[in-house]
Amino acid sequence: MTMHNPPHPGEFIREVYLEPYALSARQLADKLDVSPSTLGRVLLGRSGVSPEMALRLSKTLGRSPESWLAMQDQHDLWCARKNVKLGKVQKMRFDDQSDQGQPTAQ
Repeated sequence: MTMHNPPHPGEFIREVYLEPYALSARQLADKLDVSPSTLGRVLLGRSGVSPEMALRLSKTLGRSPESWLAMQDQHDLWCARKNVKLGKVQKMRFDDQSDQGQPTAQ
């Protein structure tokens, strides 16, 4: 199921962990063993959650690494659906009906 405007993981971290518990980004960065600027880019949505960061977030905040990556993927895909123009993209047919056994454009 496609979400409507899924949050960036940074937004989720701010709203679910930092704000309710009055934690600073610097405190969280220290627990994650990353620089405050690295975490700051994630919190502001300027950087995505990498597999390495997903492992760190999982250990520090909970949730599985896969769930952190899935959240990032859902956000990225939603953004791409809004911005990528597919009008000139062509579908290919993969069957044995083409003359030389090669994929053909439909």
